Amino acid sequence: MKGSTFRPQDSFQTATDYRLLPFRFRRQDASVLLTNEVGEFEFVDGAQFNELVSHRLRPGATYNSLKSKHFLSDGDVRVPLALLATKVRTKRDFLSGFTRLHIFVVSLRCDHTCPYCQVSRVTQDKNRFDMSPETAMKAIDWVFCSPAPEMKIEFQGGEPTLNWPLVEQVVTVSSERAIAENRKLEFVVATNLSALDDRMLVFCQQYNIHLSTSLDGPADLHNANRPRPGRDSYERFRRNLELARTVLGHDRVSALMTTTPAALTRVKSIIDEYVSLSFDSIFLRPISPYGFAKRTGLDQSYGAETFLTFYREGLEHIIELNRRGIPFVETFAQILLRKILTPFSVGYVDLQSPAALGTGVLVYNYDGDVYASDEGRMLAEMGDRSFRLGRISDRHQDVMTSARLRLLTEKSCLEVMPGCSECAYSPYCGADPVQNWATQGDPVGHRPTSEFCSRQTGIFEYLFDVLRNGDEFTRRLFFAWASM
Repeated sequence: MKGSTFRPQDSFQTATDYRLLPFRFRRQDASVLLTNEVGEFEFVDGAQFNELVSHRLRPGATYNSLKSKHFLSDGDVRVPLALLATKVRTKRDFLSGFTRLHIFVVSLRCDHTCPYCQVSRVTQDKNRFDMSPETAMKAIDWVFCSPAPEMKIEFQGGEPTLNWPLVEQVVTVSSERAIAENRKLEFVVATNLSALDDRMLVFCQQYNIHLSTSLDGPADLHNANRPRPGRDSYERFRRNLELARTVLGHDRVSALMTTTPAALTRVKSIIDEYVSLSFDSIFLRPISPYGFAKRTGLDQSYGAETFLTFYREGLEHIIELNRRGIPFVETFAQILLRKILTPFSVGYVDLQSPAALGTGVLVYNYDGDVYASDEGRMLAEMGDRSFRLGRISDRHQDVMTSARLRLLTEKSCLEVMPGCSECAYSPYCGADPVQNWATQGDPVGHRPTSEFCSRQTGIFEYLFDVLRNGDEFTRRLFFAWASM
């Protein structure tokens, strides 16, 4: 008939032309956030969401984006599932090689008396809390039982520099063994810097050792949070920081802070202190419910909402610094953004599923006990050895195939945990059985009353809100952090 036209192709799309692939969703104001198993995400409006789940979504930009990200398939389902499987393997790459992080607790002694200390440190004169050379050598054998081609040994305490000869022995012996076995080995010393001297720094330079230290903010706040004899914690920190940077290089020394009640109103000055000391990042972290923090009640001194207010204010200040041309990163946001915006695995052991208990990290305590995580050994110092896997004298194979470790792994998979399995943020989050046990008496935990869950949810909501509604500069900044 004259004047007739063909109807467009999408008019013939039927309600059963595509299949839904597994995804989770969360409503955020007028939009709906969709996420899938590999962390791909998409925002749709309410009408589009209803059309999607009722198989009425028509071809167009949203349809094509959801198809490219594997939320739906309109052809042979084997192809998108094979691509999804490849992405899953990439995201779970942290499982390859088995245990990569090995923590040596070489001493519980410390010259500081921090009220929030997680590890229940002891005074400097108590040498019986030092790891022996015999225990250290057995721990090295455990390290090299791991098949991982690349590993990291981290020295913790207390203050590990107070047992420095043992640190040197572990580094030299394990380095020689790594060369013989064609392994790559990194070393980190977690130190308050107060006892650092030239001899230690020369050794660190020789073996390319990184230093991880603590800075809680300006001098008055740092000295109040981290007291030591002489009340000069900050002054010693600053002097030895400059010395370490001179010998090792600027990028070999990093720092993190702990948010005490005194810090809650001072996040901008804390960040500005890091900037003034030429740090290029900060990790805004809450108090952990272990050790002296638990005994003194500091872990209960503020809740998730209070911390989130502190965190958001800090992150907004950091964004403003970058807007003014001062490059600076909030490390925890960077970790999350890497998980959200890239297809790659992130090695941060506190946000993995299954949790890194044993499989990603092992802790060799000064007394020869072996723990599934650093938090697990902190809990043991409080009298609860629920996360003790065995002794350094046990066979590595027996411990790593034990019923206890299998149970811990089973209880730390977000994909099957109540409250997590359906959460849109679970592809980016992690299980923390130790904290669940410490705060709720159960390794799985109860999400509606979990401070960890409340904090994580609040931070994810903030980040996704910026990715959805933020200005161009901030969104570009987040993508830049993710790609660093």
